[in-house]
Amino acid sequence: MKYRPINPELFKLNRARFARKMKANSIAIFQSNDQMPRNGDQFFAFRQNSNLFHLSGLDQEDTVVVLFPDCPKEDCKEIAFIKETNEHIAVWDGHKYTKQEAIATSGIKKIYWLKDMDVILNELILLAKGIYLNSNENDRFASPVESRNIRMGKAIRARYPFHQFYRAQPIFKKMAMIKSRHEIELMSEACAITNKAFRRVLDFVKPGVTEYEVEAEIIHEFIRNRANGHAYSPIIASGKNACVLHYTENNTTCKDGDVLLMDFGAEYANYAADLSRSIPVNGQFSPRQRAVYDAVLRVMKAATQMLVPGTLIEDYHKEVGKLMESELIDLKLIDRTDIKNQNPAVPIYKKYFMHGTSHHLGLDVHDLGNRYDPILAGMVFTVEPGIYIPEENLGIRLEDDILVTDTQPFNLMQEIPVEAEAIEELMHATVLSS
Repeated sequence: MKYRPINPELFKLNRARFARKMKANSIAIFQSNDQMPRNGDQFFAFRQNSNLFHLSGLDQEDTVVVLFPDCPKEDCKEIAFIKETNEHIAVWDGHKYTKQEAIATSGIKKIYWLKDMDVILNELILLAKGIYLNSNENDRFASPVESRNIRMGKAIRARYPFHQFYRAQPIFKKMAMIKSRHEIELMSEACAITNKAFRRVLDFVKPGVTEYEVEAEIIHEFIRNRANGHAYSPIIASGKNACVLHYTENNTTCKDGDVLLMDFGAEYANYAADLSRSIPVNGQFSPRQRAVYDAVLRVMKAATQMLVPGTLIEDYHKEVGKLMESELIDLKLIDRTDIKNQNPAVPIYKKYFMHGTSHHLGLDVHDLGNRYDPILAGMVFTVEPGIYIPEENLGIRLEDDILVTDTQPFNLMQEIPVEAEAIEELMHATVLSS
């Protein structure tokens, strides 16, 4: 791993939080992610299952974590199974955890080799009345590929049909929404690295550069600052490409007079940052571009102040829609007749602002959460309004990552320039120095 060692107190705290929510005399079993086949004899780069990482910090394939708070065997209340290395693995794949390293990383005191799991886990399951199994319950995701958690869960259900079975995800959703101090520190580091990458881009962008060259500048800064890499596929979209919400081809030349929309974020210690900025390729917004930019920025600032405890996220999105509606009227993109005649289920502002304003952020860029729960202190949300005008080849999106507190919302990206004047000044300074 490129990132610095993480304080194992984070994982001890997370296991204690999860254990408090478990039913009496139950056991919880968590599998690592699969190594996903790529092609030939290659695998895609391994990314640990977020839930297993949340509980242990063990960032290695073929790992299983087991929690059994009421276990009558005192030393088996928390255990982990890891793959046993050998000379062949060391030569071809490099170093793997020793038992002592796994203990130091996770704070789990009992570590076994994976080859011993069947016998040990069988005894523990027979001592329990119920079993928690894990799966991906992101309500906007469905995969045709069965995960390791699903496959192993099916095998366990078949082998122990008379146990009670419970879902681990509802507990994780409650836990993931509230970030601990340790997690905020890791997310702040991801944001700090993202800041460095954005400032590098401001020094680099000019007419004639390509979107993929901009992407290369970003990943260069990420890796040199110990990030895992991108937290998600980066969007580097100039001109009309900015009106494609999930544009990832990043293969067009940035032209004089275009605005370049960038949506990227570093992943540090598996925690995500999520940034959007829109900059003038030539270093100066046109009057129309500036008007649209300032409209988006006003919505962003107002939306940020709405992220306070007690607010319902669905109500929040409706209020942001009203703000955007007013800005679009001022930009003469819609008028009050359009609003009067609109379908309430599909408000007219959606023609130019199609997506939501905020989502939970954490170990995943679209982190676990319940949109029907009220906002609470400790949650981290993106704020990302945008205006997209295909007929003008113009798309503007701005996005920061916001920590909800009991006082004022705290911007984890407050060091990243967002005011139009600041961006123009930084780009102009680069031109003068070149």
